[in-house]
Amino acid sequence: MEKRLRVGVVFGGRSAEHEVSVASARTVLEAMDRDRYEPVPIGIDREGRWLLDDARRLLESAGHLPALSVERGGAPGAGEVALVPRGRSNALVDLEAHRDLGTLDVIFPVLHGPCGEDGSVQGLCRLAGIPCVGAGVLGSAVGMDKDVMKRLLRDAGIATARFLAVGRAEPAPTFGEAAAALGVPLFVKPANLGSSVGVSKARTAGEFAEALRLAFRYDTKAIVEEFVEGRELECSVLGNDEPVASVPGEVLPSHEFYDYEAKYLDEHGAVLEIPARLEPGKVEELRALAVRAFRVLCCSGMARVDLFLRPDGRLLVNEINTIPGFTRISMYPKLWEASGVPYPELVDRLIRLAVERNREERGLQTTV
Repeated sequence: MEKRLRVGVVFGGRSAEHEVSVASARTVLEAMDRDRYEPVPIGIDREGRWLLDDARRLLESAGHLPALSVERGGAPGAGEVALVPRGRSNALVDLEAHRDLGTLDVIFPVLHGPCGEDGSVQGLCRLAGIPCVGAGVLGSAVGMDKDVMKRLLRDAGIATARFLAVGRAEPAPTFGEAAAALGVPLFVKPANLGSSVGVSKARTAGEFAEALRLAFRYDTKAIVEEFVEGRELECSVLGNDEPVASVPGEVLPSHEFYDYEAKYLDEHGAVLEIPARLEPGKVEELRALAVRAFRVLCCSGMARVDLFLRPDGRLLVNEINTIPGFTRISMYPKLWEASGVPYPELVDRLIRLAVERNREERGLQTTV
């Protein structure tokens, strides 16, 4: 019988997307095949402490998204833990009881936003010699920073919305300057965040100033983007060297745009149409573009690619998410379900892709 792999499901984190991460982790734990995998839930609280949690507590916990958070009091007898590199292996250590809790075979990071989706945890896993689900250090960092991501897409000849990057310590453009360059209305976003946290739509100088203030509450760099008239489409990508794309879906928000409330708090905030109603030729064009963006941005494992379809038929890549939402209503797993890959199989494939990439990296020569 094949040995069960111990999978550290890491969630929570020091991010404005903390609650979304907890909700995603619950669904990943539900879908994990217990005959193949032994899940080890590890919650990161808002102070950055890694705490051993209890899968049953997570799965049975009730409450809406705002109530979800990582706190002490998870698994009995276990407090703060750390993943410690040990040669070409790793150890999960109880820092309070000074106990070795054994090794982990794989880390499944269900962390959205900074200190999780940006290459931080991926770098720790690389040092500890442990397979990590999803993109590596570079792909994660590039996918998180919307400024760098858009510049790479643009340099590769992939159409994306026009934008300006603004550092908190730099003189910001006036509303008139931004409007002259990009038109009106404008979208203002933190450069390194997701789930539409801190995103605003600005039509006036006052709204623009307030939008920048909000974005700089979450990041030291903001992105100012043009408004793109078009349909909002999403496509899931899966794989390492030979990535494949799912059927595309369409987001039809009932709010002014697909904001945090529409995604997670208002059950009627948006309609997700899966598959999207597109001509077969446009579907294949979109899927090929999603895979190309995935490759250009050095991704592996998984990503959700968000696109716009303009009225004239042109496709634009809006952004890529290297750790997309994994809740039951999230687009990434729903698109794969519609493509014939149910949630448990998707989780299984992602874990095996991580093991495969780690095996290849370990086979590289490290001496001259």
